[in-house]
Amino acid sequence: MTVLHGTRVTVWFEGGVPYGLVCAGVHYRVTDTPTRLEDEMAVLTHPLDIVGWRFQGTDDNEVSRMFDIRRRGDDWELLRSYE
Repeated sequence: MTVLHGTRVTVWFEGGVPYGLVCAGVHYRVTDTPTRLEDEMAVLTHPLDIVGWRFQGTDDNEVSRMFDIRRRGDDWELLRSYE
């Protein structure tokens, strides 16, 4: 699956934490513990000012991918995805 940076994604949350995602028409369930991107950047000298998440998503065919997503206005967009 090739998806470009900036692609809009649909994300479902429970208790403020993502539990599902649709990216490029494919539904993924979150299958690990999501990490806030802000927490990962806290150790950087010049952290970026973003609100986002990193997590593993698994589709209905049991194919898993890692997703980095960020908030852009009222929407969520893909920063990157990889296997």
